[in-house]
This record gives sequence, C-alpha cells and structure tokens, in this order.
Amino acid sequence: MSKQTQLIEFLKRDLAIPAEAIALGLRQSASTPNLLPIVLWQYGLVTTQQLEQIFDWLEARTS
Repeated sequence: MSKQTQLIEFLKRDLAIPAEAIALGLRQSASTPNLLPIVLWQYGLVTTQQLEQIFDWLEARTS
C-alpha cells in the first residue's frame, strides 16, 4: 500500500474527512501530491488541529 493510499485511509478513518473532500484535494494537488494536507486545509476541508494531526501521522510514518 502506497504512502498516499495510507494517508487517504487515515483521513477517512481517523479524521472522518468525507471522500468528496479528499477527491477535491487530490484533484487540486495532482501535480504535487505531497501537498494534499495543505490543499485540504487551504480549501477549509480540514481544521488547523486536523492538519497538525496529519503532520504528526506523516512524521510517525517517516521515522
């Protein structure tokens, strides 16, 4: 399972981000998939607290 797929599963399962919001974020960040969390935040699809949780999750996966 790719890191992006794992991230999407985390967003859905742990943060309850709707699939439509994730799809919008993926479309907007297509050229730079690493920016998905930032795009979700810019569009108001995740809160600052959720963005911090996403960064914590990503950091834990790279350690």
